[in-house]
Parts: sequence; C-alpha cells; structure tokens
Amino acid sequence: MNLHMVLRPVLLCFFLFLPTFLMAEGEAATTNLIDKSDTTWMLVSSALVFFMIPGLSLFYGGIVRSKNVLSTMMHSFVAIIVMTLQWTIFGYSFAFSGDNPYIGNFDLAFLDGIDVHSTKGSIPTYVHFLFQGMFALITPALISGAIAERIKLSAYIVFILLWSTLVYDPVAHWVWADSGWLLKMNALDFAGGTVVHLISGIAGLSAAIVIGKRKGDPGLLTHPNNMTYTLLGSGLLWFGWFGFNAGSGLAVNGLAARAFLVTLIAPAAAGASWLLIEWYHTKKATALGAASGIVAGLVVITPASGFVGVKGALIMGLLVSPICYLAILLKGKLNYDDTLDAFGIHGAGGAFGAILTGIFALELAEGMTFESQMMAQIISVVATGFYSFVVSYILAFVIEKTIGFRIEEDKEITGLDQEIHGEKGYDIR
Repeated sequence: MNLHMVLRPVLLCFFLFLPTFLMAEGEAATTNLIDKSDTTWMLVSSALVFFMIPGLSLFYGGIVRSKNVLSTMMHSFVAIIVMTLQWTIFGYSFAFSGDNPYIGNFDLAFLDGIDVHSTKGSIPTYVHFLFQGMFALITPALISGAIAERIKLSAYIVFILLWSTLVYDPVAHWVWADSGWLLKMNALDFAGGTVVHLISGIAGLSAAIVIGKRKGDPGLLTHPNNMTYTLLGSGLLWFGWFGFNAGSGLAVNGLAARAFLVTLIAPAAAGASWLLIEWYHTKKATALGAASGIVAGLVVITPASGFVGVKGALIMGLLVSPICYLAILLKGKLNYDDTLDAFGIHGAGGAFGAILTGIFALELAEGMTFESQMMAQIISVVATGFYSFVVSYILAFVIEKTIGFRIEEDKEITGLDQEIHGEKGYDIR
C-alpha cells in the first residue's frame, strides 16, 4: 500500500475535525475565565435583591390605609413585570453598552451577542444582566411610595416605563458603565446611592408635587393599617440588602465581606438613632420609627458600602437618621404629600450617603485628593438629582395632562383596591 493512500484519510480526518478542536479549546478558555464561586455568589445576590421587592411591598403596604393596601403592594409587583420586559428588550443595553459617556445604544438589545460563554469580569454576562436587572426592577417601585393612594395603575405603568428609559438607564450608564462620565470623574457609588435612591426619591417628590395631596381627613391619612407588615418588610429589605451591597463588587472576596459587614452595622446605628430622636421629639419609640431608621441606614450605606470601614459605617448610620427625620418633617412645612416618605428617606438619605462616602472612604479613587473627591461626589449628587427632578416632573406633568395620572376623587375616597382591582386586602367575616 502506497504511503499517500495511508496518509490521505488521516489528513482528511485531521482537517475535518480541526475546527471542532479549536472551538473546544476556545470554549475551554472562555470557561476558565468564569469563576464558579463568584458566579454562585452573584446568582445568590441577584435572588436576594429580587426578594427585596416583595419586602418593599410589605413595608409600603402596611403604612397606607386598609382600602389601599393591595393597590400599594401591586405597585411593587407591577414594577417587576414591566421592568423585566424593559430591561430585557433595551434597558440593559442603554445602561451598559457603547462608548458614549451619557447613554448606551442598542448593541445589547434583547441580549443580542451574549451567550453562555460571554463574561463580565469573572462571571457570565447573563449573571451581570440579572444582578443589575434587580436594581432596575426595584428602583421604580421606590418611587411609588411618594404617590401611593391616589394614582391610576395605567398611568403608573406608563410613568415607570418612560422614567426608567429616560432617567434610570442613562444615570446607571453615567455611574457604572465603563464609558460613563461620572465613573471617569471618579465619583464613588458602590451600590446605588445616586443611581437607585437619590433619583427615585427625587422622582417621587416631583411626581407628588404635580399630582397634589391626597383627599381626606389629615388625621386619618397617616394612620397605618398593619404595622406588622411594615416591620416584616423592613426585615426582608435588610436581608436582601446584603446581596444589594455585598454583591456589587461582582466577586467573592474581602471587599464583599466588608460590604456585608457595614450593611449590618449602619442600619443598626440608624435604627438606634431614629428611636432616640423620636423619643426626644414625641416621647414614643414607635415600630414605624424603628423600621424607618433601619431603611435610612441601609440607604446611607449603599453608596459607601465598598469604600468605608466599621467606624465610618457606624457614624454614617448615626448621622443619617436626624437628616431623614428632618426631611420628613419638612414636607409639612412645604405642603407636599410624600405619602410614604420616599423622598424623605431615599432622596435625602441617598444624597447624604453619597457625600459622606467621600468623607469616610478608606481610600480615595486613584489620583484623587480629598478636595477633588468631594467635588466629584457633590457633582454626582447635583447632576443626578437635578436631572431626575426635571425629567420626572415633565413626565408626570405630561401624563397628568393627557391620560391623567391621578384617579378621580370619588374613586380615591372609595379606595383604590376596590376601584382599580375589584378586591379587598382584608375580608374578615
């Protein structure tokens, strides 16, 4: 048998299977980039942040009047439905694609170009999409706290869809995308003090100003229907917040452990501070005060959780309660109706936390002095807060003047549970 007759099938097989060998080698190289521990932790963190949304619904639902408890809780669950679709179709792409410093593009719309081998750092890109998506889901739900008990469900859906597209996605791009202008300015925001809390609180304030105050006896407007819901909700928020903050480093390491630690310390300090202030002011230490203090502490530590240590977290927690307490008292002086104090806690607490991050950070951003770091923090607060207020006000105004943001007065008096959903939160027989 001739040599070429032996080599011919061997060479044929070699060239036929060469692409397969190369592809397998490429897949192995991609797989090696994925850290299984980081991926596991980020999947768990994503689930923890998702769990915060039902927690928020309980927190908000317990504070409103019984005739509006379902409506208020539905705002959180509707946000899950609407924002999951928005984030999948184009929201993630707007937030994290492209080289523009202000907004992404459609490159990642419908997650095009992403597969099981795509990575973001040491985790699959799918996991990055999921984790960041949970932030996008809960942020519009926070807004609902400022305008609860008097809005149409249809108008709320339109508002959060447009708001997330025009406000949340661009601001997330500014702060967290590689090309974002605030990230390049070295503004520090580890887990969303500006991106999540400040802009949602500001949006709630602007919408509340547009649609006006609730109808009814002022003494009954602030009578919670179920404080056990609110306490349980605050506990679930705290539980989920460990993933919210400790997951924002996108890895399992000492940084995640410290972020987890300060997420325990700051809310505890804020809760104690709030109860002391409340006792001094009213001679009562209420369950609502404890829950509010805990959430304020969670808000203030969010932007700082990856940058501060134990002492910084403790001081930030102690300081945020008087700030948020005064912000809540301010609504009576300025005559606006922030139903569940979304601005008083999330807006004021988020801004305060972003500023304090520059003060208590253990290490400044690379190449920054204390003065330049503080300037970057202030610019980030002013820019994101102002942008959110202007766009949110315009959106709320246009919706109110077209399809109507606020529900009719007779339906508001009857209660949104019955008028919108045809159901009751409590049917005790």
